[in-house]
Formats: sequence, C-alpha cells, structure tokens
Amino acid sequence: MTGKDPSDLPPLSWHKRDPEQRLGFTGGRFTKVNHFLSGILALFLSVAFYGLLILYEAFPFQDTFLHRGPTQYVVVFLTFWALLVLWFKWRKLRFQRRALDYIVVPTSPSFVLSPATVDQVIRAIYKSVDDPKCFLLFNRIMTALSNLKNLGRVSDVDDILRNQAEQDEAVVEGSYTLVEGFVWAIPVLGFIGTVLGLAEAIGRFAGVLEHSSDPAVLATELRGVTAGLATAFETTLVALVAALVIQLLLTALRRAEHEFLEQCTEYCSRHIVGRLRLLPYEEELPERSQSL
Repeated sequence: MTGKDPSDLPPLSWHKRDPEQRLGFTGGRFTKVNHFLSGILALFLSVAFYGLLILYEAFPFQDTFLHRGPTQYVVVFLTFWALLVLWFKWRKLRFQRRALDYIVVPTSPSFVLSPATVDQVIRAIYKSVDDPKCFLLFNRIMTALSNLKNLGRVSDVDDILRNQAEQDEAVVEGSYTLVEGFVWAIPVLGFIGTVLGLAEAIGRFAGVLEHSSDPAVLATELRGVTAGLATAFETTLVALVAALVIQLLLTALRRAEHEFLEQCTEYCSRHIVGRLRLLPYEEELPERSQSL
C-alpha cells in the first residue's frame, strides 16, 4: 500500500467516476451493483448476440444457440447478466482501491489523533473525496472519528473500526447474492433443456417405430431423434460451461475484494488506531479508582 499526501493527488469524485454514475444511473454503494442497469445491458447484449447469429449463418455453434429449445435463450441472458454484474463490481473495486493512496492523517511524528485534532483529519478526508460515505475506507474512518469527536472516548475507536469492518464484510458478501443465484439457476436450466430434448427424442423415436416399414419416413424420423438428443446434450453443455466461467470469475473477484477489505483494516490500524492518544481524564481514571 503506497499512500500519498492528498494535496498531491486530485480529489476522488464518486458521483463523476463511479462506473454506474457515469452512465446516468444510480450507483450501488461501495462495490454493490445496480442490478437494473446490468439487467438492461444484459438484455441488449443478448439481443445483439442472437442478431449476429441470425445474420451470419456461418457463425460457429449457430445451431447450438438457435435450435436447441427455449432454455438456451434464458441461459444466454442470465450469463450476460452475471458477467456484467462481475464486470461492474471489478470496475467499482478498482475505483475504491484508489482511496488507499490518500493518507488523510498528517504523517508528522509529533501529530497525535485526539478529539482536539479530529477536525483536521475530517477536513483532509473531504479534500480527498467528494462524499466519504460512498467510499468504503473513508466511511469506516468517518464512523470511528464521529465517535471520537462527539464522545471523546478514544479507547472505543478500535472497537468501532472492528465492528464496521465486520459490517463491510457482510455488505460485500451480500453483493454476490444475485450472481450466486445465477450460478445455481443456469445449470438447472441446462438440465431442463436436457429433459425437453430427451422427451423430444423419445417422442420422435416412437414415430420411427410406427413407420419402420417405410425407409424414407424412417430416415426422416431418425433425424428428428438425433436433433432431440443434440438438444438434450448441448443445452447441458452450454449451461455447465457458462456456470463454470461465472463461478471462476466470481471466486477471483471475491478474493480480490477480501484482500481490499484487509488492506482497509491495515490502513485503519496504521494511520488511525496507531495515532490515537488517550485524553488526560481517561488516563487519570485508573489512578483515581486505585486510590479509592
């Protein structure tokens, strides 16, 4: 983690630089994603994808997506939606990481963080970002400093930072709920497609048995049987591959986000907790209790 004086860096503007805000939509807090925006974009990409398949007949795997039943359309849509959610989260995480470069507590060895100097740190935060509540790191610090400023109880700041870190971790985990649901739903849709394909193949095979004496009809019906089997196997294949890709990306992104949370905790320990000093009356309380 390489921090710099906030005066050497341009202020971070969440309202202008957040990926969703830049597209004119309300951005999710921290690394949360606006699911409405990602859903609309997923629908647009799905339509564009199938439009390309229809326009270019020589496109590979055209039959796999166009002639294998209705479940393929839903799988493609959910896959694009999940990938867009992860992409937005990755962009938002990159933006949130930039807050780690701003050292808002004076680096002078003589500076100590106390209720008397907390306003100086708060002013530095507001010079660094436009809205501290939208940045996970600075929101955590502001929550702790508000207690320090209003109550003057320096000894509780570390506990507040720990509690806020646990809340932030819960928020991060909750932001993956939709994608995890898609990872579960996509293979299920593949299995539904398999059942539909097998049902089609069995139905066609029954027709083959009825016309087994006519070679021409037999050949036609057998092609229908193989089409049903292709639907059964290809729907499952596409769904499993899509779920695997999404799961791998989700795991990598979740790991990166937890590393960011650990970096935020380290930042707070080094620059906030490490610079705290007990107030005189707090230092005198143990001595008074012993004398009594």
